[in-house]
Formats: sequence, C-alpha cells, structure tokens
Amino acid sequence: MGVILSNSERKGSARERLLARLLDAFGEALPPPEMSLREVAARIETSHALLRYHFGSLSGVLAAMLKTQRSRDNEVLLESAHQGTFDDFVVAIWRAYTRPEQLSRARGFFYVVGLAAYGHEDFREFVESLGDLTVMLSSLAEREGLDTEEARDVATVTVAAIRGLLLQEILTPGTRSEDAVTLILRMSEGRSVPRSRPER
Repeated sequence: MGVILSNSERKGSARERLLARLLDAFGEALPPPEMSLREVAARIETSHALLRYHFGSLSGVLAAMLKTQRSRDNEVLLESAHQGTFDDFVVAIWRAYTRPEQLSRARGFFYVVGLAAYGHEDFREFVESLGDLTVMLSSLAEREGLDTEEARDVATVTVAAIRGLLLQEILTPGTRSEDAVTLILRMSEGRSVPRSRPER
C-alpha cells in the first residue's frame, strides 16, 4: 500500500523539484529582474501558473534560489570556519562573493534585499537566512576569546562591512577591490580588547 501524502507535503515536494530545476538551469547566476516569470518558466520547461503558485512572483523565485545558493555556499565556507581563524573566514567570504561568476548573484542579492525592505513579510524566509554568516563569525570570535555579546557585535559589524563594500564593488567596480579585505580586517583588529564605554 502506498503512502498517502498530504496536500502540504505534495506542494512542498513539487516546489523543491521546481527549485532544483531553476538552480540547474541558471547555475551560479539568477534570472535577471527584466526576465518575465513566463520566460523563466519556459527556460525550465514548466508553466507560468505553476511557478506563480509555488513562488508567488519572479521576486519569490529569486529569493528562493538565493536562499538555496547561499546555503550551499555556507557549507563550503563552514570548512574554512572549522580550519581557520576569524580573519581567514572573512577572507574566504570576500573571495567567495567577489568571484566574477558571482556578479549576477550579488546583484540579485541586493535587488531582493531592496524588495524585502518594502515587503518584509513576503520575504520572511529569505530575511531570516541573512544571519547565517553572522552566526558563524560570532562563533569564531568567541573561540578567539571574546564574550558572547561582543562576539555577536563584532560579527554583525563585519558582515555589514562585507556587504557594504560588496555593494560598492558592484556599483563602482574596482574602486576598492585591492584593499577591501584589509579595511574589513582593520575594523576588527581591536576585537580582543575590552570595549570602552562612551562617556555620559
């Protein structure tokens, strides 16, 4: 006797299969925002209606693809975290996201982030995944002697710097490609020093 799947289980598995086909079709890249949902559907030989049912819109497709791609990246980056230092991990993150073949995805990332800023609820799953690098960096900072709160603060600022400089690199290519990592690491050089309290 076969297993009877619930509607949610069938929907979930169908969505995952569509997502796998999208990732296979576009590789490291993402569909450009000017590409219509119908064109994306044609690329993976499915229907526009099916993509809309499972992802809602082209933005939903982009967010789902990004979340999965970043999850895969993190599995690779996690090896750097296990084997290296905080600084090693920062360098690994920067190199991973500034490879030429990542340019399309980096643009897509900031496009979806911009949409999420206006419709947080529509991108909840994507937004919740954005803290993954911060968690890994925070763990490394703790391993190197910081307390939990300070490690989290240093990790948060470091990830913000990486993303800010990556955005700058996309908007004005080459302006900081040589010293971006140096700038990021310099910001966190004093992370082993106790934080001073601002005077009141």
